[in-house]
Amino acid sequence: MAVTTVQEVFARMPDLDPSKVQGLDAVIVFELSGEGGGEWTLTVEDGKIKVEEGTADSPSMTLSMDGQDFVAMSNGELNATSAFMQGKIKISGDMSLAMRLQSILT
Repeated sequence: MAVTTVQEVFARMPDLDPSKVQGLDAVIVFELSGEGGGEWTLTVEDGKIKVEEGTADSPSMTLSMDGQDFVAMSNGELNATSAFMQGKIKISGDMSLAMRLQSILT
């Protein structure tokens, strides 16, 4: 079922398939602008996903984009690689983590 808000995307993250985050320990900050935006921190540790509103001090990666584009990407309607190439997504930190993130979110 498609999500319609940023909050729905983050509310579903703790229920993601644990195999998608196997062997991953990371802290990812999402800086989402526009309607429904805000700052969120996703912590992956020992196969568990924790989501908190707000930011973290030293994340492994920070992803900045429009909130509605983020929802579209989570629904598989926006290709993350294309969005990055078009400048719709800004990444700082671990680029290999950014590549893995698309398969985690969709």
